[in-house]
This record gives sequence, C-alpha cells and structure tokens, in this order.
Amino acid sequence: MKNLWWQAVGTGNCHLVLLHGWGLNAEVWHCIQEELASHFTLHLVDLPGFGRSRDFGAMTLDEMALQVLEHAPQKAVWLGWSLGGLVASQIALQHPERVQALVTVASSPCFSAREEWPGIRPDVLANFQQQLSEDFQRTVERFLALQTMGTETARQDARMLKSTVLSLPMPDVDVLNGGLEILKTVDLREPLATLDVPHLRIYGYLDGLVPRKVVPLLDALWPQSESQVIAKAAHAPFISHPGEFCAALVALSQRFN
Repeated sequence: MKNLWWQAVGTGNCHLVLLHGWGLNAEVWHCIQEELASHFTLHLVDLPGFGRSRDFGAMTLDEMALQVLEHAPQKAVWLGWSLGGLVASQIALQHPERVQALVTVASSPCFSAREEWPGIRPDVLANFQQQLSEDFQRTVERFLALQTMGTETARQDARMLKSTVLSLPMPDVDVLNGGLEILKTVDLREPLATLDVPHLRIYGYLDGLVPRKVVPLLDALWPQSESQVIAKAAHAPFISHPGEFCAALVALSQRFN
C-alpha cells in the first residue's frame, strides 16, 4: 500500500491545501504555519515521491494531481509553490468543482523558456538532470541556492530550505528527474486561459527561476486572474516575506467567509 503523507492542522472554516516545490517537502511551510492555522484548516502534503511520501516512483503531472486529489477535502483553496503550482493548476483544470480558489506562488504555467516566452533555458534543466545522476545532493543544494539569490536574507533563507530537505530522507534520483521533466515539458498557458475559478498568482520580483517578465504576459493571457509581485522577494516569498505573503492569503479567504 502506497501512503501519501498528509496532515491537517488549524481551525479555520476555509480549507487550504499547500503543495511544495521540487526536491522539498511540507516542512517548508513551517515558517507560516502558525500564522495561517488561525485562519484556515491547513492541509500539509508531501508530494508523491518526496519527503514522507517515499513509496511512490516518478510520476507524470497528471498522475501526481490525481494522487493528491484522492486525499483532499471536497472543496479547498489550492496553493502550489513552484512545481506544486503546476500540480495545483492541473487539479483546478481537471476538477474545478473541488477548487474554491487557485493560488500559484513563484510558479509558471511553462517553466521552460520558449520562443517569446521567458523561463529556464531547456539546456539548464537538462544539465541539472545530468548532474543529478553524478552528485545529486550537491545538485539539489545548488537548485535551492538559486531560489533565494538576490534577497536581503538570501543566506539565511537558503539555510532554511537546505535544513527542510535534510530533515527528511532525500527523494530518489528518478523522482527528482521526473519532477525536472515536468518543469521542462509541461505548458499550461492555453488550458488555464479558460479556468473558471478565482486565481491569484504571487511572484517574487527578484525570482531567477520564474522571471517577472511572465507577469504582464499572463495578465494579458489570463485577464480573469490576479497577480501580486512581492518587491524584494525571490523564488520563496513565503520564507523571505511571510507577513506580506500571509496577508494576501487571509484577504483571499475573507471572500469565502
């Protein structure tokens, strides 16, 4: 029996499912958990293959979304950070009736740079995949350092991310590779243009993985969604700017109370 690690905490009427990013686990939300638990019932999840959900091998985005949805409350706000944003978006596309609102954080519907689309160069992602098989702990650490680069608290934030990874067994190389494959190949720009649930997109102005240039492009492509850019944040705005981040979520929840 494969077990997906799932924990519910908090007392709020509004359910909030939190999906972490590549290489990490639900401990990454520790810094905002207490603040949010007074407003929401939080659902903390280790994505399949990551953290305490180690029974799973590499999955497609579709498989990951279905696996997570199986354990979820009937109706919730779905928040996904980075890779988790793609999982939350896929759930919103497949089962909008289960989604009160979609919140994507430092996430892109298309992480890979394409013609006239800013993102991570495909050769950079391919290089990460190759390095994983050679020295995967160092490769994960490099990826984490990229996520905080440029912020005033970069060193401290990177240490926190690293301790989150090291607090639990590392994911298998095939799971990490599978996650990079999703980042390299998935493109949800067009499908999400017709999404009919409230959609809030939160970005870090200094993000080196999801360039701020995507914000106006998606504002135009998805006029029904809202965007918020946190000025001095990079790829992990909830770690560097927890107050501003939580305030945006609490304001969103007040629409449903």
